[in-house]
Amino acid sequence: MLAALLYGKEDLRLEQVADPTPAAGEVVIRVKAATTCGTDLKVWRRGGHAKMLKPPTPFGHEAAGEIVALGAGVEGWHLGDRVVANNSAPCMTCFFCRKREYSLCQNLLFNNGTFAEYLKIPAAIVQHNLLPIPDDLPYDLASMTEPLACVLHGAARSHVKPGDRVVILGDGAIGLMFVAALSSGRGDWIAPSPLTPHPAPFSEVFLFGGNASRLQVGEKLGAVKTFNYKQVEDVPALVKDLTDGWGADVVIEATGVPSVWEMAIACARPGATVNLFGGCPRDTTITVNTDQLHYSELTLKGVFHNTPQYVRAALNLLASRAVPFELLLSGEQSLSNLEQVFEDMRDRKVIKVAIVPE
Repeated sequence: MLAALLYGKEDLRLEQVADPTPAAGEVVIRVKAATTCGTDLKVWRRGGHAKMLKPPTPFGHEAAGEIVALGAGVEGWHLGDRVVANNSAPCMTCFFCRKREYSLCQNLLFNNGTFAEYLKIPAAIVQHNLLPIPDDLPYDLASMTEPLACVLHGAARSHVKPGDRVVILGDGAIGLMFVAALSSGRGDWIAPSPLTPHPAPFSEVFLFGGNASRLQVGEKLGAVKTFNYKQVEDVPALVKDLTDGWGADVVIEATGVPSVWEMAIACARPGATVNLFGGCPRDTTITVNTDQLHYSELTLKGVFHNTPQYVRAALNLLASRAVPFELLLSGEQSLSNLEQVFEDMRDRKVIKVAIVPE
């Protein structure tokens, strides 16, 4: 089969590799749509990822398709089933899993290689994070389950309260998904639990980014105001002007740039929560004003990845069609055009693209 392999920084190669064969507990799907992601773009530009992969490696982590092979012992699934598989699964037995902190699992299993004709799904993912796609949900939308699951996890961990004013820094797919999740007026995408407060409709979400067309998408997804940071001399000062001089109740950083992490902290009011969601390059650091952190009682929170709970919530939200997530898709491209797609993503010409194998 034809598959994309990442060898290093901006070194992506299409190669013929052996078709996958499922071992016990595994399944193989024919990829119907594999969406590109901002994380993929960062990995392509940086040549690796601290947690998910090291080159040379199969590439891509968002996909939906149909089952074409079943390993021994697989029950409840059939050939031809339409499915979406998360790119990971927790072990359910380690220290963190016993505390239900599944994104911190010591043995978190990642699966890459969605930019290919076929994809093998490991047994742990089959058991915990393989889900059926409703008949009326297109493959390209279903493929976005994984990033939306990360966003719903991040939104819930941000502890947004009704009436809060939220600032989102970054107009990539993740930032735009945060806008949609927090502006949709829906509070039913996740059931309340002792660990996660029930989200509520939010009245004011402000989006900062650097691309006019993406900011327009943000407005369609519910942002009350959008701003091109290139045209703003002092972003934290503008945020204070928008919030009666205080700063935002919640700030979500969705770029993965250390200087923007610092900007996010500067945009926060006393008592605010700052969600440092975008993953920065390995070994980078930021500077935090200790007086502000201490006397303003800030909560600085790093949030990583997703959990099985949010994978299901994300698919349910996509299937509801209550939010026009199709606005994030900039069309379809064949697998042979994958490198050009990443160049277009780097140049901010597209947001997400559905890669359809030939």
